[in-house]
Amino acid sequence: MTSQLQIASQWRGVADPERFGQHTFMPIRSLIKRALRLAAIPIVVYAALVTVVYFLQRSMLFFPAHGAPSTGLTPWSDGKRTVGYCREVPNARTVWLMMHGNAGQAADRDYALSRMSDQGSLYVLEYPGYGLREGNPSMESMNRAASEAYQLLRTRNQNTPVCVLGESIGSGPACALAQEKVPPDMIVLVVPFDSLVSVASRRFYFLPVGLLLRDAWNNVEALRHYAGPLEIFGATDDAIIPIEHARTLARQIPGAHFVAIPGGHNDWSWNKQMKITR
Repeated sequence: MTSQLQIASQWRGVADPERFGQHTFMPIRSLIKRALRLAAIPIVVYAALVTVVYFLQRSMLFFPAHGAPSTGLTPWSDGKRTVGYCREVPNARTVWLMMHGNAGQAADRDYALSRMSDQGSLYVLEYPGYGLREGNPSMESMNRAASEAYQLLRTRNQNTPVCVLGESIGSGPACALAQEKVPPDMIVLVVPFDSLVSVASRRFYFLPVGLLLRDAWNNVEALRHYAGPLEIFGATDDAIIPIEHARTLARQIPGAHFVAIPGGHNDWSWNKQMKITR
């Protein structure tokens, strides 16, 4: 009888639903916690990556040079400081203000002269933080410098057409000038983008670029109400700003004249099809 009671007692202990559930649930709960900890690792790593990119993005976007100028251009002053480099032509038929591409500095852009008429003056703006100019590059500082330079040329050349040439990232501040009270008499864009967000999103597809990008030039919006002549040149083999961005920009601006030129992003100045004239 005693033996049967002991067996019954042991059986009740094993079959007790409450005790059985506790022993079963504890390892499941432990596995869930471990899985959550493991899942949190890539989330933390991704959040750290996003944070680093956000705070370091301008060093990843802008590539200024600060070398001693070696150029066929001469310093261009606003009366107080050097704001760029230029080729001034007496009694010029057209005055061109150039916003140059990313890497380098304004003095490096004398190659644009080979694509221009000898009867046009060229003024290449030096961005803040580029060359010997003080400051830091950003959409705000570059747009402001472009506006100041444009107004300076307008004041000094009141009877001469003032046109704008924007190259690569310089297409951003160049297009911003379309919103001036007196807009440029002509805008020429070489290897431009439609919006910087669209370019960056293609390259950094794994990041929320639209939320992160602080210097988000949008050339489509800037040119929305521009009524002057607009020429857009895209390079067929451009690996930096693929030609689709230039095409997209041209499609969205009524009256824009689009030209596809052979070569890569930095080859346009060697292309005889490329002519910057008004």
